[in-house]
Amino acid sequence: MRVEEFLHNSARINGAKTALVAGGKRFTYAEFDAAAARLASSLAAGGIVRGDRVLVFMNNCWEAAVSLFAILKAGATAVPVNPSTKADKLAYMIGNCEAAGILTQGKLLPVVSEARTIEPRPLFVASTKFRGTNPAEGIADFETCLAATESSVKHQGIDVDLALLIYTSGSTGRPKGVMMTHRNVEAAATSITTYLENTADDIILNVLPLAFDYGLYQLLMAVKLGATIVLEASFAFPQAIFDRIREENVTGFPLVPTMAAMILQMRDLEPDFLPSLRYITNTAAALPPSHIARLRELFPRATVYSMYGLTECKRCTYLPPAELDCRPGSVGIAIPNTEAFVVDDNGQRVAPGVSGELVIRGPHVMQGYWRNDEATSKMLRPGPNPWEKVLYTGDLFRTDDEGFLYFVGRKDDIIKTRGEKVAPKEVETVLHSHPGIAEAVVIGLPDPVLGQAIAAIVVLSDPALTERDIIKHCAAHLEDFMVPRLIEFRDELPKTDTGKVSRRLAAETLEAAE
Repeated sequence: MRVEEFLHNSARINGAKTALVAGGKRFTYAEFDAAAARLASSLAAGGIVRGDRVLVFMNNCWEAAVSLFAILKAGATAVPVNPSTKADKLAYMIGNCEAAGILTQGKLLPVVSEARTIEPRPLFVASTKFRGTNPAEGIADFETCLAATESSVKHQGIDVDLALLIYTSGSTGRPKGVMMTHRNVEAAATSITTYLENTADDIILNVLPLAFDYGLYQLLMAVKLGATIVLEASFAFPQAIFDRIREENVTGFPLVPTMAAMILQMRDLEPDFLPSLRYITNTAAALPPSHIARLRELFPRATVYSMYGLTECKRCTYLPPAELDCRPGSVGIAIPNTEAFVVDDNGQRVAPGVSGELVIRGPHVMQGYWRNDEATSKMLRPGPNPWEKVLYTGDLFRTDDEGFLYFVGRKDDIIKTRGEKVAPKEVETVLHSHPGIAEAVVIGLPDPVLGQAIAAIVVLSDPALTERDIIKHCAAHLEDFMVPRLIEFRDELPKTDTGKVSRRLAAETLEAAE
């Protein structure tokens, strides 16, 4: 099945149902499908054809949701781009994927114009609003495109065509475009909605960027099931999001650890203050067990799903909720229709308790990185069968005796100090267990004696906490070589565009301060 059929089928089955709530507007499935079809017709009239790459450069708004499905209805490949992306990076993406079009917002037109100056490609550009009366050359008005007479676009596409090209955050070098076919997307969406037990009755609130695959799949999965998606631009004002959850009777709330930390810092929240929530999910990075416990206290009716994934396959593992009490530090087992196992440097499976690299098999594994064979060959390697490639995640894991997986750290995050190997994640878990610490990230700094010295950047929820208090706490729970030598206090941690704490940026800021 192609992804645009998610929308068409849901509109056919229950067209009068609310599909999308965003920016003060509400769309039924019939309205959503019709708007995407009209925009697809305009894209085709503007020269977009099957296989073209078209960027969606917008924040979380109804126009972005319509744009994504319109691109797919036109037979093209959607390339969601974070609205905070700067012109030079946008220009790189435009040139790298040889984009044929951009759908954007008026407030972002200056960035688009600068990017087009850097990378002068003929593009179909549609903007939601113009400043002034004379739109720039080559730019069409989004509302005019949306008002086009609907005509079905005949693109002859099949499910092994590319549906999405999702650029990684670029934490190392230039961003890489992850290629996902329609078949990849359907497999991932089916697996995730199966273990989350999603139904058409779910109402999912998403504040995560649609350019972030975790946020994007909230939209895709909701539409696949005929559920309702509520889009909000950010989590900058948590109380406003809580109000929206109450207003819409939201049942599903996807989180990342930074959002969980913000919630847990709030002092005036009473347990069960959002009774409509059926489930809460977390990915991007593992939640500390202490945070999971506190979330369960605040949301006693909600099932908490601790998960692990990466853009290259969308989702890898989930912890069955019944296992939370006995395995709070685990990210669980492979998602349905997926195999996850741990291997050594020679690709051989390791015994329980032994750390190694996590490998993923399944129909949701990416096709590779767009026009980057070298990077692709490092991640996709021959599998157990001669016809397949499996995904080497670059993440270190171990299993327990029953096969449950535990994240140890990135292969390149391991700190070598005093001849010992230290996983930053282990130190961070101890830091997060202190009630006076809201967030923490641990890195290794060059040291002429130790090789690397362990440093921690922390955000406090208790301003009275001192460096000595934190080191004492760590010393009580960690081996001596794992105790941080340096504690740096910050108002916030450095993060990527998707809101994920960046260990690389943290290291750069500390090294610059040295």
